[in-house]
Amino acid sequence: MVRRAVVLMNLGGPDSPSAVRPFLYNLFRDPAIITLPTMLRVPLAWVIAARRAKTAGEIYEYLGGGSPLLPNTEAQASALQATLGSEYRCFVAMRYWHPLTAATVTQVQEWKPDEVILLPLYPQFSTTTTASSFRAWHAEAARQGLSAPTREIRSYPTASGLIAALVANIEAGLASLRDRPFRLLLSAHGLPLKIVAAGDPYPEEVRATAQAIVAALPFPVDWTVCYQSRVGPLAWLGPSVDDELRRAACDGIGVVIAPIAFVSEHSETLVELDRDYRRVAEELHIPFYERIPTVGANPRFIAALAAQITGDVDAEAVAMAAAYR
Repeated sequence: MVRRAVVLMNLGGPDSPSAVRPFLYNLFRDPAIITLPTMLRVPLAWVIAARRAKTAGEIYEYLGGGSPLLPNTEAQASALQATLGSEYRCFVAMRYWHPLTAATVTQVQEWKPDEVILLPLYPQFSTTTTASSFRAWHAEAARQGLSAPTREIRSYPTASGLIAALVANIEAGLASLRDRPFRLLLSAHGLPLKIVAAGDPYPEEVRATAQAIVAALPFPVDWTVCYQSRVGPLAWLGPSVDDELRRAACDGIGVVIAPIAFVSEHSETLVELDRDYRRVAEELHIPFYERIPTVGANPRFIAALAAQITGDVDAEAVAMAAAYR
């Protein structure tokens, strides 16, 4: 039997208060995040990590002391494993905190696969996320001598199961609103404009996801794409969530916000969207603020991931139909 290792790749997050600062250091020393020479980037990463540690620590304290991203990703890995069957084994590799790429390469090497499939849990490709994870994997695989043929799944912004899961969540969130006027904000993590100018396709793929969602909704909707999580002084993609909340307030309508680039609950959804932007909405006297959950281990989304791996679109359609029953 052919043995295929599927590596689910994600950002990672600190699992304890003491992990916050080293997690931040790992993040900001990545050349995909700060595009400076190593001799400048590494000490700058230490400075940024030190300055942001207190604020970030308060965020993770609010979440109970650590990020829920790893257990959420492990749940997705387990669901995908059950869908794929015994020919496959799913592993988790986090970019900036445990289990780090090096440890996962070791696990995969010990399992002795015939093929390795790299599956980023970023539906839309960016040099700052997917490309960074791929680069780290290939470097570590070469260092450890993992020679199995390796296949990359680049992105899947309009995969039918992903869109179906997002649409189902949005429809469920709208069910209680009746005829109250609202604007649907389809939110994604922001990106500095200089990275976009260098050719990063991320905003185009985010827009493709958003358009597929709107096309699949059974009714017309007032909607827009917006971006969150800006840090630092650089110009970032817009409009920001803040901008759109102010516009909704001026228009006197409610807001329904759906994260479309995050597939798991973590600090950007549970704190930034659920707490921080909700407070902004309240201060602006927006009539209501409804946040849509991420897709998580929704069977439709898991079917989409499985189809990316196997190429079996018919199996994805069957799994999605079963999920709707």
